[in-house]
Amino acid sequence: MSHAVSRLRTERLSRSIKPFVARGARAPRCADCRVIADYCLCAWRPRTAAESAVCLLMHDTEPLKPTNTGWLIADVIADTTAFGWQRTVVEQDLLALLDHPQWQPYIVFPGEFVESQRVVTGVDPGEGKRPLFILLDATWTEARKMFRKSPYLDRFPVLSLQPDQISRYRLRRSKRDDHFCTAEVAAMCLELAGDQVAAQALDAYLDVFSTHYLGAKFQLPLDLDDAVHQRLKPFL
Repeated sequence: MSHAVSRLRTERLSRSIKPFVARGARAPRCADCRVIADYCLCAWRPRTAAESAVCLLMHDTEPLKPTNTGWLIADVIADTTAFGWQRTVVEQDLLALLDHPQWQPYIVFPGEFVESQRVVTGVDPGEGKRPLFILLDATWTEARKMFRKSPYLDRFPVLSLQPDQISRYRLRRSKRDDHFCTAEVAAMCLELAGDQVAAQALDAYLDVFSTHYLGAKFQLPLDLDDAVHQRLKPFL
C-alpha cells in the first residue's frame, strides 16, 4: 500500500541513524497496515469517496508510530497529502498545495488559542473550491508549537471543532477526554463538510483498527462478526 503517509514513513526511515523500534514490536507487522500479521487489518480497509481533502503536517516521528491514525485517513481519503513538519524549512510542494485555486484550506485547531477574527466553526469553501483540512499530527504539546511556529498558515481560517462526545481512542493516553486522535478530528471535519459517508467510514475504520491493534497487543481472539466489524462492513 503506497499513499502519502506510507511514503513519508519510508522517507523518514531513510534518514534514521538507528532503526525505529515500536513498543511491542517483537512480532512481525504487516507492512501495509502496521498491525501484527495475525491481526492484519488490510481486508477491512474501506472504500469511499469524499469532496474534502486532508493535509497532514506530521511531527518528526509520527509517521513511524504504528499507533498513528493519520495513516488511517490516507487509507480512506484519496486526496490526503502528508508532509514532515520542520521549524525552519517549508516544503515547496506544501506551499504549492496551499496556493492551489481548487482548495480552501482550513487549519484545524482549538479556537480558544487563536485570535477570534480567524476562528470559524463551519465549512463554506465558496463556489468552485473544495475544503482542505490541515491537521497537525502530533501530541498536543508538539501541535501547539507547530501552530505558533508555522507563519505560512497564518493567512488561513482556523476551524475550531465543538464536539459533543469524548474521545474513543484507546491506543495512546491523554489526560483530557476532549483531546481527540487525528482520525477522529478528520472524521468530524468531513462531517462538517457534508462528507457524511466518508466520515462514518473513517470512524468505523478507526474502531476496527483499535480492536485489531489491542487484540494483537494482548493476544486476544478477534470476533469478526462483532458490532465493531459489522459497522464497517457497509463501507467495504
